[in-house]
Amino acid sequence: MKLKMSRIVAFLLVAVTLIGCSSESGSGADGEVTIEFMHTSVEQERLDVINGLISKFEEENPQINIDPVVVEESSLTTKIVTLAQSGKLPEVIEVGQEYAKVMDKDSLIDTEAIKEVVSNIGEDEYYDGALKLVRTEDGESYRGVPISGWVQGIWYNKEMLDSKGFEEPKSWEDVREVAEAFTDKSNQKYGIALPTVENNFSEQAFSQFALSNNANILNSEGNVTLETPEMKEALGYYQELSEYTMPGSNGVTEVKDAFMNDTVPMAMYSTYILPAIYDEGTPENLGYAIPSKEQEAVYGTVSSLTIPAGLENQQKEAAQTFIEFLSEPENATEYILMAPGGAQPVTKSVVENEQYQSNEVIESFGDLSTEIAESFNDIQVFGLVDGKNYVKMGDITSSNAIPIMINKATVGGSSEEEAIEAAKTQLEKVVD
Repeated sequence: MKLKMSRIVAFLLVAVTLIGCSSESGSGADGEVTIEFMHTSVEQERLDVINGLISKFEEENPQINIDPVVVEESSLTTKIVTLAQSGKLPEVIEVGQEYAKVMDKDSLIDTEAIKEVVSNIGEDEYYDGALKLVRTEDGESYRGVPISGWVQGIWYNKEMLDSKGFEEPKSWEDVREVAEAFTDKSNQKYGIALPTVENNFSEQAFSQFALSNNANILNSEGNVTLETPEMKEALGYYQELSEYTMPGSNGVTEVKDAFMNDTVPMAMYSTYILPAIYDEGTPENLGYAIPSKEQEAVYGTVSSLTIPAGLENQQKEAAQTFIEFLSEPENATEYILMAPGGAQPVTKSVVENEQYQSNEVIESFGDLSTEIAESFNDIQVFGLVDGKNYVKMGDITSSNAIPIMINKATVGGSSEEEAIEAAKTQLEKVVD
């Protein structure tokens, strides 16, 4: 994994000297400008929405033409590397927060152009957590303009909990008690569906418990801090909680299926569980809890629109105009409702928008929809310390050291001390 990351960084470093306008983009003699928009909405229904927004924009801005570049999400990183190497990055790119760190590290983002857009929209318009996730390490600018996101927490079946006299689990101890009460391994029933697989899903879920105990991967100086008492306690708790989940390395499919078929009353999952719950016809039976010990900690992620460095002024200004257009409440609402329930608003105006509130999926969850969206204010992620969003966390996540640590402790039978020591050794090579 380190070798793979090194190759990506090498490509991106080369790209810094090559980056410029796309070969398909440019200015016409009549003052028209064409820019490219790379996004990952490959499904036909979503494509229809994106293309509709592009048509609307071009009608309102006849001097600007938008050429969409559609890429599978799994291929986005490779595509960006290839285009950067050849100096053909699109003028507007939809990118996740972690990969934006990699791009920012190699000076591939025009953070000043992004800052202007956020300022024009208004920082107060965004949920605080959404902006924290895209803030540059120096705290002076942003890596992208948030357009949508999702949050993660503990989803619980109200009827199942009520059958054993439990209410919403609000603390570590509450979660443990519920999980233990429902676990009946002889009948393949468990208390909580918990990710233990060696990928980012496990890191994301574990981070909520760790951060709720004031345990972060990095300290305020940017140094790796895995051996703190708080981190050991968090990993020990997660290890204990894994005794009440399904055996083996559980990933997205196992966790979701276990919750949907009532094998468990609780599950760690993202808001993308909501569409499935809606389809089942039981939205009123769904509860949402945030792990809490010393504090509440919500894991969340945002999809943002970024502008590459090195553009000519006309292309840059067109890119800024297009992003501001997509961020307008009516347009951003359409963007969010491409995946109602799963994709979450990052601005308050979308949550308050009548079209958003009246959507049948959003409406079916009642006040829970607003509660989930507002949890963006409690966002905490590894590598975000005292408002400083360290770029090196992108490399740490890419190394897979944290998920491997979690898997060792939950599935591999290692003690928390052994698992932490192995992860520390791996990370010393990554951040050296």
